[in-house]
Amino acid sequence: MSLPDAWSSLKRLTPARVALGRTGASLPTGPVLDFQLAHARARDAVHHRPDFEAVASALESAGLPAVIVSSQVPDSATYLRRPDLGRRLLAADAGRLARLAPGGSDAVVVVADGLSGMAVERHAVPLVRLVTGRLQALGWRIGPLVVVRHGRVAIGDEIGGRLGAKLVAVLIGERPGLSSPDSLGVYLTWAPRVGRTDAERNCISNIRPEGLPVEQAAEKLLWLMTEAARRQLSGVDLKEEANGRIPG
Repeated sequence: MSLPDAWSSLKRLTPARVALGRTGASLPTGPVLDFQLAHARARDAVHHRPDFEAVASALESAGLPAVIVSSQVPDSATYLRRPDLGRRLLAADAGRLARLAPGGSDAVVVVADGLSGMAVERHAVPLVRLVTGRLQALGWRIGPLVVVRHGRVAIGDEIGGRLGAKLVAVLIGERPGLSSPDSLGVYLTWAPRVGRTDAERNCISNIRPEGLPVEQAAEKLLWLMTEAARRQLSGVDLKEEANGRIPG
């Protein structure tokens, strides 16, 4: 007989695996099956490659032309084994980007698949629309939007450097959790160039309806971008202190 759990009221507060109950010394069948389903969804998210053409088309329909490039990773299996290859562009794409923005820009936005293609397909486009629209209203020069196949966070350093950007924001699918297979992250780096470290970046994590909604993530990102430009730095020296909405 399955026994009621005294902590079951906590389920109303979190999607985490709490108050699972017990049957004797074991879990009830329902929670075991739920765990197996969540694990399968997490694995599917890692192996799912987003429709890059659809992402680029959705951006262009919002008046934001995008260019699709690839990292040095040849396939999905290699992507999981060789993170280093996901940090650098194919030579042909690197040369192509260098010719796109001869005058440089204030910021470049990069969208990469990362470890959750689902997150990119679901959340990247609305976040890009909100952020770029507000930045343009503030007078920022936004460089070409870049969509990267098999990209890691640090590929934004090379992309930003080749496009002559003062700032790069990389939107990327995060490693799935057992209750969050579609979590999007954003990594912000001032003065991007190959060799930047993670300590020189700011991160916004868990962007999804059940975590940090896109609208709130846009406010955080806008604050970080404007402060990074004002102070000309990012990373551990830039602490989030946003108390209100960004003007514009």
